[in-house]
Amino acid sequence: MSSTALVRIPVGVVVERRKAVSQWLDYLWRPVSVLAGEPAAAPWTPLGNDGDVHTFYAGSAVVELYRTETANYLGNLQSGTPSLWVVLRPTDGEPAYELFAVTADPAEGEAFTEAGNDLVDTVPMPGTIVEVLEAFVAEHHVERPFYKRQRDRAEPETLARRSRAKENDE
Repeated sequence: MSSTALVRIPVGVVVERRKAVSQWLDYLWRPVSVLAGEPAAAPWTPLGNDGDVHTFYAGSAVVELYRTETANYLGNLQSGTPSLWVVLRPTDGEPAYELFAVTADPAEGEAFTEAGNDLVDTVPMPGTIVEVLEAFVAEHHVERPFYKRQRDRAEPETLARRSRAKENDE
């Protein structure tokens, strides 16, 4: 973002690793939740194991809120299921991914999907973050009217002169 973040919300991310049913992949990874605040655990701390499904605390990130993006935040809040976009970037070693970003901006979340191999998925937004986001939008959102641009009408006489001038040049 080009402007300075007005609010920074620390979060922790929990991810899940499942045994893949594929000859090309060993495991499937996906974010499963975001915790408000930063847990004291070290990144990639195992949290649980249920057969072929393992959960890990992937690490912490910061959700940054910008005044210029309030329309996007408002759309997220009005969607009925406010979400956060979690971005995991592949590594060449273990663990297989690193936590790259977490955002509340749907447009930014979608933009992360264009980066190639990043794993981008949504998780439900915790209630405490919903409250912070609602207060931020209430304070900073300015409704901007939509203006449809009108095309200029073509002047038939001007077009005719241009056509005649072009014929004379040839």
